[in-house]
Amino acid sequence: MNTQDAKRVLETALICASQPLSVRDMRVLFDDQLGADSLRMLLDELMGDWSGRGVELVRVATGWRFQSRPELREYLDRLNPEKPPRYSRAVLETLAIIAYRQPVTRGDIEDIRGVVVSSQIMKQLEDRNWIEAIGHRDAPGRPALYATTRQFLDDLGLSSLDQLPLLEGPGGLEALVGLGGQPDLLGEQGELPLEVPESAGGEAVAAPPHLALPPADLPATESPAGGAVASGANHESTPPEA
Repeated sequence: MNTQDAKRVLETALICASQPLSVRDMRVLFDDQLGADSLRMLLDELMGDWSGRGVELVRVATGWRFQSRPELREYLDRLNPEKPPRYSRAVLETLAIIAYRQPVTRGDIEDIRGVVVSSQIMKQLEDRNWIEAIGHRDAPGRPALYATTRQFLDDLGLSSLDQLPLLEGPGGLEALVGLGGQPDLLGEQGELPLEVPESAGGEAVAAPPHLALPPADLPATESPAGGAVASGANHESTPPEA
């Protein structure tokens, strides 16, 4: 099979796939006749072929997928004008702390935020498959250690935690949580603010679009980080090969 035919097969599989494809998945396409290096070369060429278009090929935590570019999100949202799920300031702060300090216990989170973390907050994040317990700390009571999931990275359009920006300035994370600023930690590609405004009555406010997953009754065809995903959005998959 020549290079052009191989690119057509790969491109078609990525567009039609219901979830990101790992390098292992792609090798199955070609009956293991193409190695990982050859596939990555084809992927690089496909990325170039789609540059400047409304859809881009990106690598996320569980593999590769096509998705719309973030700057087109506002137009695509008009097709599905339903309100996104609402998250409280406490939920977003807790998620940010886990993302930057993982693995952490609920006690660690409470030390940083200065308030008790309710079980409901942790359950909400676990139900979204953004965090999970990965073990227990060797301490009295053996508290659970929490970390973010590959689903969390997929939903933010990231391939690894290394792509989270560094927190700079005196005090680090503690100086940001609970104060008046609203830092944009992930930039235009998908912010993860430590703080969101609360109403005067302390009610939950709508999560930023980049953190809002589509409601369960909608077709799973949208990505919070990059707008609509060209394929489906069931992002759980075997981790891609290195």
